[in-house]
Amino acid sequence: MTATSMEELVSLAKRRGFIFQSSDIYGGLQGVYDYGPLGVELKNNLKAAWWRAMVYERDDIEGLDAAILTNPMTLRHSGHEATFTDPMVDCRACKSRWRADHLDGDACPGCGSTDLTEPRPFNLMFKTQVGPVQDGDNFAYLRPETAQAIFTNFKNVLDSTSPKLPFGIAQIGKAFRNEITPRNFIFRVREFEQMELEFFVKAGEDEDWHSAWVEMRLDWWEQQGVGRSQLELYHVPADELAHYSKATVDVMYRFPHGLEELEGIANRTDFDLGSHTKNQGDFDLTAAVEPNKDSNAKLALQDLEAKKWHVPFVIEPSAGVDRGVLAIMNEAYTIETLENGSERTVMAFKPHLAPIKVAILPLKRNHEGIVNKAKAIKNDLMRLGIGRIFYEDTGNIGKGYRRHDEVGTPLCVTVDFQTIEEDDTVTVRNRDTMAQERVAIADLPNYVINNMRG
Repeated sequence: MTATSMEELVSLAKRRGFIFQSSDIYGGLQGVYDYGPLGVELKNNLKAAWWRAMVYERDDIEGLDAAILTNPMTLRHSGHEATFTDPMVDCRACKSRWRADHLDGDACPGCGSTDLTEPRPFNLMFKTQVGPVQDGDNFAYLRPETAQAIFTNFKNVLDSTSPKLPFGIAQIGKAFRNEITPRNFIFRVREFEQMELEFFVKAGEDEDWHSAWVEMRLDWWEQQGVGRSQLELYHVPADELAHYSKATVDVMYRFPHGLEELEGIANRTDFDLGSHTKNQGDFDLTAAVEPNKDSNAKLALQDLEAKKWHVPFVIEPSAGVDRGVLAIMNEAYTIETLENGSERTVMAFKPHLAPIKVAILPLKRNHEGIVNKAKAIKNDLMRLGIGRIFYEDTGNIGKGYRRHDEVGTPLCVTVDFQTIEEDDTVTVRNRDTMAQERVAIADLPNYVINNMRG
């Protein structure tokens, strides 16, 4: 069961400390959100899962963390200055602005007026001044995507790690787009994070690798709790492709507001490396790129057998962290009717994504022996390095269980009088089944680790 509306997720996100409107006390900042105590844990766990799958579990991918401020030349030769635009219209009646391709008909979504301006291109990139002199020439862009820094660092990574094709460079980081109409909570925002891989392959092998990466990405989302029944593949038509793309497959997810893109897997050909390479005439480029007199780099590989240089093709799986968080929260959101007729809300996260892995609850918060034992158990479980172990001393076990159901904690451990007076065991309660069992404290670390694999 998923949420029936976006409002359900927004309400839970604020109430339980997942996501807040940025600058809320001043009326907020449209299209910008802050991640709260539980949201930052969920977000970090999702990024860690992606990094583990992309970098740690493979020997053909290296990581990168590049700067946000971007040299304008990078985005000029990438084509962003000329093409990174959306069509914008103004409503003359209510003075609102809208993306033309999001209008349903010819009426303003705000007031219903049909008195709209003609669509005009609007560049989505944020510009900022660099240095103390504001003369119009000393500026940089906040990067609109993380990909370009991977391409401009291609030779640096090549020289320092000596990889052989096929190989990839992965990056997670902030990107900024001055969206005309941010909407649908954290789905479309102005400041967001991306998880992007640029996977370099030989020309001629690109189509097979493109298909392979689509399947690998579907498998990965399924491992995060987003079932294939909730996903569809959209093969972007030729007339809708980005300027760099030979083919793109969008992984579409059924968000509460409708079926929209969760991740895109693009075949970018040799466009990007070719665009940033000096003396492009030395290479047999497939993509049509503008001459580059500003670069001093040769972003290419040498084919020792053929005794020639060539520019690799690149396959790019690109996922939004925020959209991923939204999809995972939606998939986890469950309302169950219990045998007594009451309801409980459960965020059924996969254990590796849960913001809190284990909650430690002392039966009596003012009993020194119980409290000390509970804190000692927390410290022991923290040494496992599996994530956040939470100590909660409200003293009301039933309410504690319900609260941790709602934030997605897989296991709750209750320390009681039997623990300290009889047999050194604790009660472990499972989030999904609500089953409780006594577990020896000595066996608790292994018990927890085994349950984190579910």
